[in-house]
Amino acid sequence: MRLLIDMDDVLADTGAKILDVFNQRNGLQLEKSFFEDKHFYEYIKGHNSYRDALYEPGFFRDIKVFPDAIDVVKELNEKFEVYIVSAATEFPLSLTEKMEWLDEHFPFISWRNRVFCGDKSIVHGDIMIDDHARNFENFSGRKILFHSMHNTQVQGYERVKSWREIRDLIGCAGKE
Repeated sequence: MRLLIDMDDVLADTGAKILDVFNQRNGLQLEKSFFEDKHFYEYIKGHNSYRDALYEPGFFRDIKVFPDAIDVVKELNEKFEVYIVSAATEFPLSLTEKMEWLDEHFPFISWRNRVFCGDKSIVHGDIMIDDHARNFENFSGRKILFHSMHNTQVQGYERVKSWREIRDLIGCAGKE
């Protein structure tokens, strides 16, 4: 069974770093929970943007790992064919930083099982865990939406809020 796992806002808490930059540039102190009943992208219109920070050297290198992600992915990697799939080519400087980040936090995921692309419709698998529903449009397998401040209003997908939930959903399943 092939399991496809996104990086940003699934393994890496990129949203927290984006929110830090957004808060700093706008003199705010918002927390992720602020967006539980708001559409993130609609709210940020009219504010100073964070987007240019995504193109700066170092942005992707020091993002925190979500709690339990390392242990659960390690367990899943022993049971499934795991691929880390990131639409990293939008931010060219992120490619090296994401490889280094994976080497540091997920060294048990081979470089052969890391896919950096622009459009995830090129990948195929049995399960995809992602924070952007757009990546599910052409995916025929099981779709699991990882909860993030930018997708709180998205409905129609199986949703998880933590790596413990992922372990409970698919971690106990055997290799097929």
